[in-house]
Amino acid sequence: MGFEFSTIILIIIVVAAIVLLYFVGSAVSLWIQALVSGAHVGIINIVFMRFRKVPPKLIVESKIMAAKAGLEISTNDLESHYLAGGEVLRVVQALIAADKANIDLKFNRAAAIDLAGRNVLEAVQMSVNPKVIETPLVAAMAKDGIQLKAVSRVTVRANIDRLVGGAGEETILARVGEGIVTTIGSAESHKNVLENPDLISKRVLEKGLDAGTAYEILSIDIADVDVGKNIGAELETDRAEADKKIAQAKAEERRAMAFAAEQEMRAKVVEAEAQVPLAMAEAFRAGNLGIMDYYKMKNVIADTKMRDKIGGEEEEDTKSSRKGPVS
Repeated sequence: MGFEFSTIILIIIVVAAIVLLYFVGSAVSLWIQALVSGAHVGIINIVFMRFRKVPPKLIVESKIMAAKAGLEISTNDLESHYLAGGEVLRVVQALIAADKANIDLKFNRAAAIDLAGRNVLEAVQMSVNPKVIETPLVAAMAKDGIQLKAVSRVTVRANIDRLVGGAGEETILARVGEGIVTTIGSAESHKNVLENPDLISKRVLEKGLDAGTAYEILSIDIADVDVGKNIGAELETDRAEADKKIAQAKAEERRAMAFAAEQEMRAKVVEAEAQVPLAMAEAFRAGNLGIMDYYKMKNVIADTKMRDKIGGEEEEDTKSSRKGPVS
């Protein structure tokens, strides 16, 4: 019984030693590393970082990096930023880069920029080394109807003060594209734009397109200008084709109306001819038409039909003679 009790006590001591070594051993190593580097981080604070689900190595190394660069950042600020979901190491690197470049950037602002989803280190680097953004192909038409296609390169520098709440690169590209379209559209001739491409960049820069964005536009350079289609001529052609179709439709409408009127007149003639036998019968009964008169009238009608037939045959012979013999 005593042997079993001793074994349990031994196991408990071993487990406690392992736990103590896990929490305190690494903490001592990090504490010594921070102490030697001139970064003051308490050993108790390092131990309790594990209970707060904060990686001590990351916090201590970030603290050492800041101390070596001459920056004073509290351990609590680093832990708070990590627990908020921020990138601690990137924020410290951004603060060091800003300090070396004489850019006024405090920890709270850098943390806010990082938590807003922007890369604060890239923003600081862009403040020192401006970035070139190439716009997509922008097509616009001058007043003479000729289309021009332009590609520009926009040199921007990050504005630290407007990174939180400022518009991004997409807004810059959209505004520059709009400015290019406006400038080309206001040109009297496409030749003016081809002769002076810098006219586009000057007018676009005058509009202050970087207002409300996270960037400052340094320059806009036209990389390429090409001549596109003759939009004016195509529009005139389409308009003429449309007018032609309208005229054809109206002519077809008039032809249909004339054909309908002709059919109506033919119907009236047939209706009138249908009344002739009735009128003749009435004339016979009234004694106004004799049998000889009737036969004379029939002879006249027959003679007229014969003349029409002869005239039609002569007309066909004339057409055949004009065509000539068939080989």
